[in-house]
Parts: sequence; C-alpha cells; structure tokens
Amino acid sequence: MSVIRHPFLGLEIGDPASIPLSAEHLPSADEVQAQARFLILSASGWRKVFADPVRGTAYAPWALEQNAENSLSPFLSNSDRVISAGMAMVFASFMKERTPGRTPVVVLGIDTRPTGPAIADIFARVLISAGCGVRYLFIVPAPEIMAYAASTTSLPPEHAFHTDGFAYISASHNPPGHNGVKFGIGGGVLSASEIAPLISALKQFLADPQAPQTALKALKSADPAMLAACYENAAHWKRYSHSAYMLAAHRIFTDEESIDGQELILGSIARACAARPLGVVAELNGSARTQSIDQDWLGALGVEARVINAEPGAFAHRIVPENESLEPCRETLSAIHAENSSFILGYVPDCDGDRGNLVYWSERARAALILEAQQVFALACLSELAFLRWKKETRPLAVVVNDATSMRIEAIAERLGARVFRAETGEANVVALADSLRAKGFAVRILGEGSNGGNITYPGRVRDPLSTLGSLIRLLRLRDPDGKTSLFRLWLEACGEASRYNPDFSLDDIIETLPPWVTTSAFEPYAALKISTSDKVMLKTRYRDLFAAAWPRVQPELERWLGIVSWRAFASLGSEEIEIGDDFGASGNGGLRIVFLDRNGRSRAFLWMRGSGTEPVFRIMVDIEGGTPADEARLRKWHSGMVMCADRNAEPALEPCFPSLD
Repeated sequence: MSVIRHPFLGLEIGDPASIPLSAEHLPSADEVQAQARFLILSASGWRKVFADPVRGTAYAPWALEQNAENSLSPFLSNSDRVISAGMAMVFASFMKERTPGRTPVVVLGIDTRPTGPAIADIFARVLISAGCGVRYLFIVPAPEIMAYAASTTSLPPEHAFHTDGFAYISASHNPPGHNGVKFGIGGGVLSASEIAPLISALKQFLADPQAPQTALKALKSADPAMLAACYENAAHWKRYSHSAYMLAAHRIFTDEESIDGQELILGSIARACAARPLGVVAELNGSARTQSIDQDWLGALGVEARVINAEPGAFAHRIVPENESLEPCRETLSAIHAENSSFILGYVPDCDGDRGNLVYWSERARAALILEAQQVFALACLSELAFLRWKKETRPLAVVVNDATSMRIEAIAERLGARVFRAETGEANVVALADSLRAKGFAVRILGEGSNGGNITYPGRVRDPLSTLGSLIRLLRLRDPDGKTSLFRLWLEACGEASRYNPDFSLDDIIETLPPWVTTSAFEPYAALKISTSDKVMLKTRYRDLFAAAWPRVQPELERWLGIVSWRAFASLGSEEIEIGDDFGASGNGGLRIVFLDRNGRSRAFLWMRGSGTEPVFRIMVDIEGGTPADEARLRKWHSGMVMCADRNAEPALEPCFPSLD
C-alpha cells in the first residue's frame, strides 16, 4: 500500500501502512499528562495546540509571533498522538454503548488546519479497530457534516446510508496551530450533559500509566484494508454530504418542508435578483468552505458570487473573522463594486465554516464597510422575525441568544412580538434552550451568539454563514407577489414608521433603523483578559466586593450619564439564565451579567464576564443603549479594572475609580 490522495484535490489523505506510533518512540505517561494539561474540554469542543513546531518550521506569514500557536506544521508530537487516540477511543465507546448489537457508523471530517489529516488518521484507525464503520469526508465545513449526519441518522439502522454520529476535527476560529474535535449525534454537537461523561472518560484514560501502550495497541489493530477503503471512498461520501447540505440549506432558507413551498420562495428571490441584481464576494480564507456548496447555493438564488482565497489551507490572514481579518474582503468588495455596482455584500468564514461575518457597500459612505458582529446578528434576527410575520406565524415567537448578546435584540424582538431567552455562551447551550422552548409551543426560528455574529436558523442546529447571508438576502429582496410587502416594510410598520419606506431601500436604510446600542467587540484584545485566578467563584466573589464598595460612589454618576438607578445580576449556566441577587459567585464557571436599570425599570446597559470554554482567557463585555464608542470604553475600563483588581485580590479601597464625565 502507499499514500492515498484525494482524487480531485491531490492532497494526501493518509497512508494505511504507516502506523503513527511505534514501541520504539512511545512517550512516557508523564509526557502525555504534561501535554494533556493544555487541553480545554467543553461542550463547544476539545482543543489545544497540536502542531509540533520541532518537526515543522513554517509559520503563518501574517502572524505576529512565530510560535506553536501560529505554526503551520502538519506533524503531531508522540504525546499528542496518544491524546488523539484517547479522544477517539472515548468516542468509540460512547457510540458502541448507543448501538448495542450492531456496528455503529461514524461520519468523520476535518477543516483545513495542517494537523487535521494526522489527527483524522488516528481517529479512523481507532474507530475501525474498535469495530465502528467510518465514512470519512476529508475536508468539509461543520454545517455540511452536520447536515449530512442529520439526514442519515434519521434513517433506520438497517438503511445503507444510516449513520449514528459524527466526529469533526477542528478548532473553529482558533489560530492554525490549534486543533481539536467536536462530537455530535444527528445535526448538532453533544450537549453539556451528554459530553460530560466523555470528558470524565478521557481524563481517566490520560491519567492511566498504561495510556501510551493502550493507544499503540488500538492504532496497530486497525485493518489496513478497511482503512484504505475508508480513505479511497472519501470523495464518494463527500458527494452525498454535498447533496444533503444543499437540501438542508434550501429548507432552512425557505422555512418550508415541501419542494413546492421551497420553490415559491426560491423563485421569488431569483426573480427579484434578476430584476435588481445582487452580487456577493466570498472571501473563504482557505477554510473548509472552499470545499462546499457556497457558489452553487448562491447561484440557485440568482445571486452572483466572486470567490477569493479558495485554496484549502492557504490562510491569507487570521482565522477568526473579526476586525482586520475582514479587510481583504472589504477591499475586494470595494474594487469589484467599482466594476459592477450590484456587488454589495461580502462574507468571511472561520476555518470550520460554521460562522461568517460580513462587509457591505454603503451608498451613504460610498465605501465598503465592515459590519460589527452584533450588527450582523441583529440584522439576521430582524429578518427572521419579520419573515415569520410575513408568513403569518400564529405560535408565540421566541429568540434564543447567548448571555453576551447585545440587548438590542430585546428591542428588536419586542417590536416584532417575540420574547428573548438567554443561555450561557456555547452553541450547545442555545440549541438546548431552543429545543426546550419549541417543546413548550414557541416558534424559535433564530438563535445564536450575537457576540460572534453567528446565527443558527431552524431547522439547522449549527451556526452557518449561509444562514446569515440568507437572512440578509431575504431582507433585501423578498417581496409579496404584488411587489409591495417586503420584510423591511413589515419592520417599519412594527416600529410605527411606515412612512419611511422606500421601495428602493438599501442596507444603509435598514441599519439606520436598528435600535442604537454600542457593545464591546468580543475579539478585541482588551475583551480577553489574562488572569491568574483559576477559581472563578472566588474571582467573581471578590469582584462583587469591589462592585458593592464602588456602587454608592458610582451610581450618581451613572444616573447623570445614563439615567441608571439600580442593577440586577444574572447567572447563565448551561441552557438557563437565573437571577442571583448579589451572590456573583453563584454564576460559577458560567456567565455573569449585571444589568443596569433606569427609574422605569428599563434595562439601559450591562456588564458581562465569563471564562472562555475554548481559550485560556477571561472574556468581558459591556453593552449600552444609545451609547458611543467613548461611552463603551469608559464603562469597560471600570469593569475590566475591577476584574483585574479581583484577580490580584486588591482591597476595595484600591478599586479603580470610575472615569469622570468632567
């Protein structure tokens, strides 16, 4: 046997004859445990830096630092091979427990990080040696592998295309040297309660002195012929996932189950785009979306697409689609718009392609501008709630968001007759809350995390930039057969401003009507604090003491500035948010949100904090109604100062002063 390459991409999938561990180079248990200390384990994914810079000296050319985090090395250390094998063994046991008496079938995929093929090779070997069937898709975006899993998990076990779950090798928006895995059943990742036993099992494996030997045995036990067939069939199964994703994307975009119902809306959009052309720049940044349906899907809507940076794994800039990472797309949109004025949108996904943030052409500014993540999510919510009104939905409406979403969403939802429910940050948490609300009779069309711009549109169970694009395309182009009733008109009517409607409206006109809030960008360096306190309960309790000491002095200034007279504190834990009085420590490792209210009991601003589940940082945010960037900076400085004082266990007297208005 020899190296098997992808028939279309020419990229190396794997070598069935080359076992990635050997007895001669087996790491010690202590070496494995030393590397395992860097693991971050949560429902959002299991992650660490996997690139071995010792065996690969290439670094991302745009990276400020040449370190393992930014390494483009495709190699793994022997310790990380053992850790990867342990992850796969834990998942194999989980799948076998769920499928007694038969062979579980697992869908396996990777994003475009350099270490993806090496980790997937280990996963395929371990799963096969454990008696699982493996359908390897190779490079595939997260929404596609989940759409494929959703369509095949629902089939009866005896069906030829049935699958039981998926393992997706990715570290989402983290730098290229990172990697990890997400596990799921059907169309979504495992919930916090479902993943907890797997985390415990992995920790138990890693603590076992025999872990390296156990991993080696599992890797050597894989049948080379079965492994070769798994790799040779990757393009075959990818064609099925491509088709499943296209069908799912049409279902999500139209909110219609029948083909006829879908065609009515798809045809309406296509005709509108023929009458008033719409172009989109897809700046794919070498991500997994380079191997997906994007161009075909946009073309089916009558939208013209221009794709750039489409070579898989060739990262033109930072992976996280925020701030300066959107500049190449903005510049490209500006250049293309000068040639063809129908091009007014552009998007940039992260590496696994489950979210994407936007740029747009502003007629008012006569320039291409970057949309903030919170703006993107607000526009998507406006579109989806107005769409439900357009479809005359009779069930009570709800929107589910994470705790770090701007309260602009409450303002939008209130006008369109919907309630907002909050969960702890983490895709699995918002999905679980949305499921529980649907079981109670709510129509939950849209959910997601405004802090990163990613939205999930039902029946999807994962963030998807095509869902975000779909929301904006529908908002800009969907009309009734009479051509008069658009989603934007419905929004203006809900705001009591129908007279502002212009049938030739642009995205500028829509943005101008959004409720005014200013919010900390989640991906600015000052929003991710480096702290030393590992006990988050202690940190938040100290913060409470500082806050309580400062409040009598700060409140008069807050009232003069924003009309704030009182506060309420909320903890977001899993799929719920609860009020906790002054016991800030009750938020544990979850999110803490301190909401400021005016004399009428209206929420005017909030402070938020939470330790990241996927990165070694403590995230903070502030959100202010009608504020300016200077207002945001002022409140954030006070907030972050108290966090850092709490981290140092400073006395309340040393608590940072609230910046004066004078």
